[in-house]
Amino acid sequence: MTNDEIRPARPADVPAVKAVTDMAYHPYIARIGVVPQPMEADHMANVTAGRVFVVGEPVIGLVVIEAHDDHLFLDSIAVHPDAHGQGVGRRLLEFVDARARALGLTEVRLYTNAAMWENQKIYPKYGYEVVERRVDGPYDRIHYRKRLD
Repeated sequence: MTNDEIRPARPADVPAVKAVTDMAYHPYIARIGVVPQPMEADHMANVTAGRVFVVGEPVIGLVVIEAHDDHLFLDSIAVHPDAHGQGVGRRLLEFVDARARALGLTEVRLYTNAAMWENQKIYPKYGYEVVERRVDGPYDRIHYRKRLD
């Protein structure tokens, strides 16, 4: 990785955003029985709307976030498999917290598929608490929130 700054994604980053997202989520297809929603996202629309932030040149990680009146929604986080264990995910989660604070928001929300058991171990380590478990169509989701000080 030649640059570790987290920055807004540009339209030229869309192929890398798609590639990293697909590589990060592909292993879950068999486990959950459907394609994870981040793999089907309109990446260009998200980039154009300013919802995607990336790290690395080339891109090795990204977050897709959406500001609401009372919280920041973390729609997706993806790290290239070759970058696992290098702190990229931690840095992206810290960025999300900082972004929420900069926007004057005191809470971050997200959900993950219940079959993505790895996430159920990770998110509580970063201060997220389970709010509810809900089935949305083919997705069995665990909803989390993190209150920021």
